[in-house]
Amino acid sequence: MRAAIAAENLTVSYDDFLALDDVSIDVASGESFGLVGESGSGKSTLLRAIAGLAPIAGGRIMLDGKTLDARHRDKAFYRRVQMVFQDPYGSLHPRQTVDRLLQEPLAIHGVGDAERRILRALDEVGLGSSFRFRYSHQLSGGQRQRIAIARALIIEPEIMLLDEPTSALDASVQAEVLNLLEQVRRDRKLTYIMVSHDLGVVTHMCERLAVMKSGKVVERLSSGDLVAGRISEAYTKNLMVASKGFVRKAALA
Repeated sequence: MRAAIAAENLTVSYDDFLALDDVSIDVASGESFGLVGESGSGKSTLLRAIAGLAPIAGGRIMLDGKTLDARHRDKAFYRRVQMVFQDPYGSLHPRQTVDRLLQEPLAIHGVGDAERRILRALDEVGLGSSFRFRYSHQLSGGQRQRIAIARALIIEPEIMLLDEPTSALDASVQAEVLNLLEQVRRDRKLTYIMVSHDLGVVTHMCERLAVMKSGKVVERLSSGDLVAGRISEAYTKNLMVASKGFVRKAALA
């Protein structure tokens, strides 16, 4: 089966720093694929390279088997591929109402029927029309991220790039946003590439994952492999320990 989106031998460098080193992944249509690793491992850089936001020095990115321009993404690409960023505080314009934020992608892509689409998008992310004319400073972190998700969904993309979509949120609302993303994927039959440092989140959300370290993919696993502990790399095992959190040892008598 041909991948919906793929990276092949991808290299990204900033001056003398190699952020991605010969990275390859492939994601099937309708699949949810995870990228995990410690900070600085290259996982967010890979997502940004796919979105056209990082400079590609080598390799290629393919959408439905067709190679994309390394430096430019056209509107047709962004109609099909949308990204949700990590920080909902930084990704929404503070002087624009929710209505304006949601109208903007429709205007850019020449999509009509704005009224219906805005109301549908707000309803789909669990907010409703009462939020339509609020500003981002009037919203909680979880509500802001729901608006960011609605903005990505409003032009009906096929592929969503999710860069740590819950890591900036309080623990109490993380599960709500993850459940929302899972429901939306099922309802719309979307393809996800999801970055996270939390293996528990990726296991819950994704069928397969790639483990990244120092700009390279060091291991590829299914979520079933991860749950069963079928892991070959010590680095992945250490990530599992870290994801389970700090455990206080019993004090010596």
